[in-house]
Amino acid sequence: MKTLSVAVLFLATIASAHAFAQTKTRAQVYQELIQAQQDGRDFVTDTSYPDVNPIFAHQLEQQQKARLAHNQTANANAVASAVPSAAASNSSSATN
Repeated sequence: MKTLSVAVLFLATIASAHAFAQTKTRAQVYQELIQAQQDGRDFVTDTSYPDVNPIFAHQLEQQQKARLAHNQTANANAVASAVPSAAASNSSSATN
């Protein structure tokens, strides 16, 4: 009877360990790291969890402002480059 109990316990332990195993690729983990850095989660410390440590608050704010400015510039450039090509295609179809 003890042998059966030990065997069931052993199988349950192996099954539960396998159920909790996560399989992520290196690229997925890297992307999560990039996202955490962009969100400012790398400025969270043991003493400040779940908030950003006040020591790093200014640095995080500066990074977010810089990222926002970069994104706005990139979006403006994308719109500006898309507008002339759309206008050129409209003018060429109007001449045909």
